[in-house]
Amino acid sequence: MAPGFYIILMAQFLSALADNTLLFSAIALLKEIHAANWYTPVLQEFFVFSYIVLAPFVGAFSDALAKGRVMFISNNIKLLGCGMMLTGFSPLLAYAIVGIGAAAYSPAKYGILTEYLPSEKLVAANAWMEGTTVLAIVLGALFGGILLNPHFSVMFAQHLPWPIQGDTAKFSILVVGLLYVLAAALNLFIPVTAPDHDTPSRNPIDLVRDFWHSFKQLWLDPLGQVSLAVTTLFWGAGATLRLVILAWAVAVMHFSMQQATQLTALVAVGIAIGAVIAGEFIKLNNAIRVVSTGIMMGVVVMAMSWVTNPVLAAILLTLIGILGGFFVVPMNALLQHRGHLLMGAGHSIAVQNFNENLSILLLLGVYALLDRAGLSISFITLLFGAFISISMLSIRVHFRHINPDHHA
Repeated sequence: MAPGFYIILMAQFLSALADNTLLFSAIALLKEIHAANWYTPVLQEFFVFSYIVLAPFVGAFSDALAKGRVMFISNNIKLLGCGMMLTGFSPLLAYAIVGIGAAAYSPAKYGILTEYLPSEKLVAANAWMEGTTVLAIVLGALFGGILLNPHFSVMFAQHLPWPIQGDTAKFSILVVGLLYVLAAALNLFIPVTAPDHDTPSRNPIDLVRDFWHSFKQLWLDPLGQVSLAVTTLFWGAGATLRLVILAWAVAVMHFSMQQATQLTALVAVGIAIGAVIAGEFIKLNNAIRVVSTGIMMGVVVMAMSWVTNPVLAAILLTLIGILGGFFVVPMNALLQHRGHLLMGAGHSIAVQNFNENLSILLLLGVYALLDRAGLSISFITLLFGAFISISMLSIRVHFRHINPDHHA
């Protein structure tokens, strides 16, 4: 790989690490101000809302400037959100600002690979990118747990000025801000690349029309339809599951916030294992067969509602991740393949991001309503697992109905 690739890789890793650590820091900040439990899923809804609203426009913005410059601007928008949290703004509003930066960052970090590297190195480059992203998820949970440990943070926070002095959550947010600063600094050293294509029109109305055309095209394609349905459900369920695990670990396992935060890392580890297994045994031409694995994943999530043993909980959470990684990676590859054939990679990624984040928004909203209604976290976990299994079963039955020659 060219030297510039490793700068891109490190910059996106630091930014992703900050993103994943910030979620737990923001949740801790909500607890410090005694916000109701249902604020936690609403917090992440404010983040993903930007992905949905900006989906038709972030691709054009990414192509209008050098990708390294876009990544630099995006990191500074995230840094602004951190600063707002530290200075007393609503955590929900501040996290929404971070979401705007993240939405703009996503197409740039993937788009620069096609501009900077030859085509024969793209598969390896994407593997590195996805690998470091999973690593950032795992380390973000572990790092967040360490920063939120009062015995650790008080050693440093007590020497800092108000409003951070002695405040565990704000100390953690300050460290996240420093990660964004480092990522932005690395962005300045990313080689300047020429866009591989330009948007024919930058008129917002034309951009929305073009996005809507791609949206319909992908949903009307039989293979694109099932792969998009599966990945949309998976990432929506995955984002919600992370918060369900946090609440479940605190309420049922009586874990501290730091321990519960680190427990979520097991799912990410499992996803990485499942992805490796899928890459070894599943080919693109039979990727559709892994849908049944999603049904099994829902059953394991349901089983979590009866678990009270920490070791068994760790095993089941890892298994949930393995099953999830095993079925979502082939589905994601199939979706990218269909998108490339039908409309081009950029348009299909925009449609995929829109659908996945809309799913996250809806499922987090349902979780917030259930929590606000006073349902126990064990019952919510049971309902959540049943929803995953029934949804995956419905997708499989529908696909078999419209494609009787295929086996899902």
